Amino acid sequence: MNSDMSKKPSQGPNGPKRKAWVGKNTHRKFSPENASGQAHKNLSKEKSAAQIRHNAPKTTSGVLPHTPRPAHYKTKPTGAPKSPYMQPARKNPEPVAVYPMRINKYLALKKHSTRRGADELIEKKQVFINGRHAVLGDKVLETDNVEVRFRGKQIPYVYYTYNKPRGIVTHSAQRGDSEIKHEVSLTDVFPIGRLDKDSHGLIILTNDGRITERLLGPTFEHEKEYFVRTKNKLRTSFKKNMEAGVKIDAEKTAPCKVHIVSDNSFKIVLTEGKKHQIRRMCDALFQEVIDLERVRIMNVSLGKLPEGTHREIIGEELKIFLRLLDLA
Repeated sequence: MNSDMSKKPSQGPNGPKRKAWVGKNTHRKFSPENASGQAHKNLSKEKSAAQIRHNAPKTTSGVLPHTPRPAHYKTKPTGAPKSPYMQPARKNPEPVAVYPMRINKYLALKKHSTRRGADELIEKKQVFINGRHAVLGDKVLETDNVEVRFRGKQIPYVYYTYNKPRGIVTHSAQRGDSEIKHEVSLTDVFPIGRLDKDSHGLIILTNDGRITERLLGPTFEHEKEYFVRTKNKLRTSFKKNMEAGVKIDAEKTAPCKVHIVSDNSFKIVLTEGKKHQIRRMCDALFQEVIDLERVRIMNVSLGKLPEGTHREIIGEELKIFLRLLDLA
């Protein structure tokens, strides 16, 4: 008989000793003694957690009181604004003039037109540099004499407010759709910005291309106010979450102002204009929009203008509007 087969296992106080086993990916040997030690440690942790819960302060609501912020946490100084929209209005950055400068940029900087409009003036041979016709791509120095000579009488700029009805497309209508230029009796004007087909309210119509970038550009934070109705009741946290900014897709919206009108309606003031922004913000907060109306752009309000009609912006209202756009 093999000597190894005849060898008896070593005996312990409670019978044969078990062979120690080394588990995979560990250097610690498992044994009944180790297992009992680990169980004791787990029990100690559970007792410690229970002791912490027992010693915690009791509240009627079952929620622990607010934990004070650590001393190193930076807080706003006394008297600081409590919300982003209470901050002083940020002044639009002034364009920096660097010479030599392309002629179309120069004309836009001097508020003659937009860059595209300047190219059209150059093509019409209405722009002169030091007495000669300018050509596309010309550059000018600060000391150059630049003139814009209009042939005949220059057409004056006009500005209108238009109350766009639902179902009308702002521009670039597809087959079967109707757009603003088909609905108004005005000629040689175009809409500034856009409103969704299912939205209605204020649109500015003009023949002044200078205001397009100044009104819609992301660096110009001009206010636009909307009245919104929702299908379901607004949540208690809706105003706070909207005003703080809402993450839609991969970006977060800028802070805004919200005024709750009723359980199912509110007013909102934005300083940016992302595509379908208000509807997407509401969707992210589980609120379905059933009606959206733009009621104000800067100092120009819709008022009681009937749907589908327009009125001219004149007088003091126009002066303030152009001054806010730095065109007066």
